[in-house]
Amino acid sequence: MLEVRGLARSFYGVQAVRGVDLDVEAGRITGLIGPNGAGKTTVFNCVSGVVPPDAGGIRFDGRDIAGWRPDRVTQAGLARTFQIARGFPQLTVLENLMLYGRDQRGEGVMAAMFARSLVARQEDELRERALAVAHRLSLMPVIDNLAAELSGGQKKLLEIGRALMARPKLILLDEPVAGVNPSLAKEIEGRLRGLVAEGLSILLIEHHMDTIAQLCDQVIVLAQGTNLAAGTFTQIANDARVQEAYMGHRRWSA
Repeated sequence: MLEVRGLARSFYGVQAVRGVDLDVEAGRITGLIGPNGAGKTTVFNCVSGVVPPDAGGIRFDGRDIAGWRPDRVTQAGLARTFQIARGFPQLTVLENLMLYGRDQRGEGVMAAMFARSLVARQEDELRERALAVAHRLSLMPVIDNLAAELSGGQKKLLEIGRALMARPKLILLDEPVAGVNPSLAKEIEGRLRGLVAEGLSILLIEHHMDTIAQLCDQVIVLAQGTNLAAGTFTQIANDARVQEAYMGHRRWSA
């Protein structure tokens, strides 16, 4: 689904990512972990088009997408979330979800002026899809609440819902359970497993090792901007290099 080879990116002379390779298989959850400053978010930013890579190849679903604009990447079927929710705080949950629907004809001046019935029909379709996504993510009780009124966990769910509205094949999730209470974190994990069971693919960054252990089929470890290890959670947890770089010899357990 996603192949990254030799990815490199520098900022003001500091090399944040230097030759990262990774693969994401279709229908699986792949974890991307590493200590702070390892380059994880920079990889996400390059893959999703937020910043262009300085070097390297990025192939998604058979196409080279390196250097594409974020909107073009999303149109191709790759969506992402952010660690800090980026919804519009003064719009409702429903409005936030509808805003991220694809190919909205009402955004064009000519369609808005001369194809109002077509635009209205699409608005109805977007509303129905937004309600379905909200139901799937347990957001219906707050569907009419402003995004600013949501709890931290609900904002995480809205961020996932925003990505789902783009009808992606692959979602990049940036710390989907960070700052979320344990019971809601488990609920989010269950929702993600359900989405993958329906054919979605996921690449996620997460610092909670119990979430990585429970969710991920494959785990890729970065350190100092490059690959350190890859394998199942058990394999990387028992890797002495990972223990040294990531946890200072402390062992993990699933």
